[in-house]
Amino acid sequence: MQDGILSIQSAVAYGHVGNSAAVFPLQRMGFEVWPVNTVLFSNHTGYGAWRGRVVGVDWVEEIIEGMADRGAIKQTRAVLSGYLGEPGLGAAVLRVVERVRRARPDMVYACDPVMGDEGRGFFVKAGIPEFFRDRAMAVADIVTPNQFELGWLAGGPVLDLEDALDAAAALRAKGPKIVVCTSLTVESPGELGVLAQSAEASWLCRTPRLPVTLSGTGDAFTALFLGYWLKTGDLAAALSRAVSAMFALVQATQTAGSRELELVAAQDELLAPQREFTAERLR
Repeated sequence: MQDGILSIQSAVAYGHVGNSAAVFPLQRMGFEVWPVNTVLFSNHTGYGAWRGRVVGVDWVEEIIEGMADRGAIKQTRAVLSGYLGEPGLGAAVLRVVERVRRARPDMVYACDPVMGDEGRGFFVKAGIPEFFRDRAMAVADIVTPNQFELGWLAGGPVLDLEDALDAAAALRAKGPKIVVCTSLTVESPGELGVLAQSAEASWLCRTPRLPVTLSGTGDAFTALFLGYWLKTGDLAAALSRAVSAMFALVQATQTAGSRELELVAAQDELLAPQREFTAERLR
């Protein structure tokens, strides 16, 4: 079996969030993906009612140990993590990352620090924001916070693009090589920006702001960005391709009038979107 991506996230049977939003885009891009599900719900919690349960940390580690028995640790090209149900699960993720990194020094850990959003504040359990700030940032290679999360992790509010550039640099000083800030408010109220910054350069990709609010967009975007980064090794190209694919997916979902991401219907545009958005260099 070819090298793969170990994705440790929540999962739902109906709809697309967590692994149910991240695995298919990566597979469609040609990657082998090994999902370890931390939550098994009927649907995402935005509906107000759901069935299922949270998976215990011991079960998650047991599944990973079984994969290790098959040689998966040495075959893991990247680890991807998203929503965490409890801080103990975060510690388990970091143990896996450390284990893979010992076997594969070239591995990539992409961390989506899911914890809050503008207007909502934090929506995760106590201790999880501190886990991301105090432990995960020092270990991750790529982090993909939204505007609210970037400000909290960097230690100050992000109100505009200049704030975002400074906050991304402050966050990189904590450890990550690449910081990608999603859902960034830029100069025009009709636009959204995604900022990607490394030690070499900062890039901004702008798209029209579509009048729709969906669950799972951050999960899908982080997967797309990781996939295109692994394919290209070029920050501007990975940003442009991921943003273009994500815009096409959200637009297709809006057109369909769906509450769930139209991943299957829009799958071809994940690879070849009809509309491309070019990243512009800022610094």
